[in-house]
Amino acid sequence: MIRCIAIDDEPLALKQIQSYVEKIPSFQLIKTFTSAINAIQFLNEEEVDLMFVDINMPDLSGMEFVKSLTNPPKVIFTTAYREYAVEGFQVDAADYLVKPISFPVFSKSLEKTKSRYFSETKPIEETESTVKKESDFLFIKTDYKIVRIKFEEIKYIEGMKDYIRIHLVEGKPLMILFSLTKVMDFLPSENFLRVHRSYIVNLNEIVSISRNRIYFEGDVVLPVSDQYKDSFQEFINKHFLK
Repeated sequence: MIRCIAIDDEPLALKQIQSYVEKIPSFQLIKTFTSAINAIQFLNEEEVDLMFVDINMPDLSGMEFVKSLTNPPKVIFTTAYREYAVEGFQVDAADYLVKPISFPVFSKSLEKTKSRYFSETKPIEETESTVKKESDFLFIKTDYKIVRIKFEEIKYIEGMKDYIRIHLVEGKPLMILFSLTKVMDFLPSENFLRVHRSYIVNLNEIVSISRNRIYFEGDVVLPVSDQYKDSFQEFINKHFLK
C-alpha cells in the first residue's frame, strides 16, 4: 500500500483528492492538511510515500515546502497555475496536475507514478529463506532472486508497516515483506541500532548528528525518536572524544 498525504488550503480540493484516492487500488490517503507547516511534524514521525501538494498556499507555498524537506516523499503538485510546472519538475516532482482535475487524469497520474517509483522491486512473502544471517553479510530474497548484501553496504533500513526497505550505500533500495523488529535480530548490534520506529541505521555510515537528527551522505537525514534516544546517546558517549 502506497501511503499518501494531501496538502491544500481548500477543503473542497482535499475532499476531491480523498474521494479519488479511495477509488484507486494500492494507494491510501492517511492524512490531509490545510497548511504545509502542519504537515512537517507528521512527516518526521510517520512513513509517507507520496504527497499531493497545492502550490499557491498562504504562510508557506507548496514549492517552498517541498524545497525545505531534506529527504521528501515523492510529490504530485496540484495547482490552478500552469506557470509553476517547470519549477515543479526541477524539484523532481512525480507529476504536475492543473486544476480542475478530472478523475481519469488523476488516475492515470497515479498509475504512472506507481509504475515509475514504486514497482522497482517486487516484495515477496516472508519465508525461512527470505533473510539468512552469514558472518558479515545477509542473503535477501527479492524480485525472484537471492541477493547477497554485506553489512557494510547497508546505509539504513526503513520500516513500512509489513515491509522493510533496505537503503544501500550504492544502488537502488531493496524491499521485502519482513518486519523491522525481526531484521534487527540478523544484524550485528555493534554496527546497527534502531533509532526510530521506522529506522535502523548503520552506525558506521553516520556523517554528523545535530538536534536528534542523523545526517548521512547524499543529503539523507533521519530522526531519533524519544523512545530510542537513550540507547543512541549511549553509542555517542562510547565513541565521544573527551
